[in-house]
Amino acid sequence: MTRKILVTSALPYANGAIHLGHLVEYIQTDIWTRFQKMRGHECWFVCADDTHGTPIMLRAEKEGVTPEQLIARVHAEHSRDFAGFHVAFDNYYTTHSDETRHYAEDIFGKLKAAGLIEVRSIEQHYDPVKQMFLPDRFIKGECPKCGAKDQYGDACESCGAAYAPTELKNPYSAVSGAQPVLKSSDHYFFKLSDPRCQEFLRRATREVCKAQPEAINKLQEWLGEPGENKLTDWDISRDAPYFGFEIPGESGKSTGKFFYVWLDAPIGYMGSFKNFCARKGLDFDEFWGKDSKAELYHFIGKDILYFHALFWPAELEHAGYRVPTSVFAHGFLTVDGAKMSKSRGTFITAESYLAQGLNPEWLRYYFAAKLNGSMEDIDLNLEDFTQRVNSDLVGKYINIASRAAGFIAKRFEGKLLHSHLNERFQAELPGIMEAAEEIAALYEARDSARALRRVMALADQVNQYVDKNQPWVLAKQEGQDAKLHEVCSLLINAFRLLTIYLKPVLPKLAQRAEEFLNVAPLHWADAGHLLPPAHLINPYEHLMQRIDPKQIEALVAANRESLEPVAAPPTPAADPQSPQRHAQHQQATEDKVQGQAEPTLQHISIDDFGKVDLRIARIADAQHVEGADKLIRLTLDLGEGGTRNVFAGIKSAYDPAQLVGRLTVMVANLAPRKMKFGLSEGMVLAASDTDGKSPGLFLLSPDSGAQPGMKVK
Repeated sequence: MTRKILVTSALPYANGAIHLGHLVEYIQTDIWTRFQKMRGHECWFVCADDTHGTPIMLRAEKEGVTPEQLIARVHAEHSRDFAGFHVAFDNYYTTHSDETRHYAEDIFGKLKAAGLIEVRSIEQHYDPVKQMFLPDRFIKGECPKCGAKDQYGDACESCGAAYAPTELKNPYSAVSGAQPVLKSSDHYFFKLSDPRCQEFLRRATREVCKAQPEAINKLQEWLGEPGENKLTDWDISRDAPYFGFEIPGESGKSTGKFFYVWLDAPIGYMGSFKNFCARKGLDFDEFWGKDSKAELYHFIGKDILYFHALFWPAELEHAGYRVPTSVFAHGFLTVDGAKMSKSRGTFITAESYLAQGLNPEWLRYYFAAKLNGSMEDIDLNLEDFTQRVNSDLVGKYINIASRAAGFIAKRFEGKLLHSHLNERFQAELPGIMEAAEEIAALYEARDSARALRRVMALADQVNQYVDKNQPWVLAKQEGQDAKLHEVCSLLINAFRLLTIYLKPVLPKLAQRAEEFLNVAPLHWADAGHLLPPAHLINPYEHLMQRIDPKQIEALVAANRESLEPVAAPPTPAADPQSPQRHAQHQQATEDKVQGQAEPTLQHISIDDFGKVDLRIARIADAQHVEGADKLIRLTLDLGEGGTRNVFAGIKSAYDPAQLVGRLTVMVANLAPRKMKFGLSEGMVLAASDTDGKSPGLFLLSPDSGAQPGMKVK
């Protein structure tokens, strides 16, 4: 029976690049949807950029563009990266759309009519400089538990404590550096604690997450025992300024409140599918209506299970829509056993991987070989990655075609044996055709790891047949043409069956194999028969290259922050006081030698001065450096030039909290230098008395109107 299936992946946030950790989910979802389509089911895969929220608004402001311009650019970048890894969305849309706005307002209105929306006054931190309420992650201060400085407003990275932002000591705005004030504001809440929601979720969560017992256990922990009321109501509104959809008021009146991004993000699934339905002539209600018989699946990371398995089903249920058939959560990605790291070169973006010329299907295969349908984290071991791809795909699978194709072309005019091979195939290579349903069941359960292990076991069986019959030996023996033709014809048929089983994972490789085999696009049902007698195949061209370990080394090197100084142009030994050398020396020396007379300054030419790239920089963050007596670590915003980390010996004169948000001047082309505490990527300019001691130490500040990134001339 043909199934109707709608599949979504979590919406990537439109504030950053797609990296390999993101790709775990999109590749997993793409494999599953491609498999369903190969089975002949009506299966649609939709997604969208998640485009609303304070970070989007602030980034757009920093870049000097509108939020709409920013999200349009990021949408193009995300679309490029997904296409590069053959993630085949049926519709990749945006949450900043009329369709998403419609369903956000519709769901909100229905929840309000059901008595599940309540307005309450809450007290929040307010930035008097930016004139905005601050989200938790935009407030920093001292941890109320351990006293650690420069902690975010929701959790301490030092002791791990969770708390409300109002509990922070000495808070400051991470946006402007100003001390926030507490201010009251009316907010809209979704009453998740309502007995109707509690009762529904106790029933529904076991169904929605039935495929993953570990998810059910986590949800039950959040829900508590029957009679407990552990769920808190959900604040679904934010105050202006905010980039998002304004909450509608009575009779079209403005409320000045906006839907919190997490309210309209999952509704973006509906918006994307509605847009797709309008273009394809599909019935939206057949998939989202209360009485829908279609299947609806969400693939997500385990970190957003709370939203997708509690808030989201409760919203849908009480707004009159169907709830998901299942929510499938996956774990996180580590690289070589650790979190992705820029310093190790393992924080790898999709764009960087492709730019290095690595085959995207290598990564698709490796991820698929690790994913088993559970919430376990998976590790990208770069050495194992190389060995497994080379061994499995090239050494086992492709080897089968390459061993047989040449003999078919040269000795038999490109045609397979002129007789049916079913009996011979079953006798020589038993179980390969029959494995189709077993492998299908594993794909269905999202256990692609076991599916691929089964496929490679079949490939081993075929390669044993190759070694047993040695077609290269048969080709040299007189009177063995018939046997050679049979052996090679069986191998081509076995290769075709393995291609069917691998096609959900390796769609482009399968397409090239189909061209070589001279067949129409393969479907799962094609595993039930062999190629017809005397079938003509095309000349064989090598289908996939092995991974060269040097390619992996180059990938890591390209993504690693330089740990050594960038080589500077040679400077004459007689000119030790050139601006670049002098600045580099000052930056690299933590403990400056005191009491020495200043050397006599030498004249420099205008060309020498022109070599120093001075730029306006905004201090985005400033922190004490543990173990350093004089250093403060500055994060400098250079506008379109990105951000730089700089260690400045100004601790005696400045409190880091007072520096955040102010403008200064930096040397932007100073060679990066590894210091004991990390990599320093420039130098800020300060005026000082002759010995450099406080209070004669003053950071340079430009006049009002200067913007980050401007060149100082």
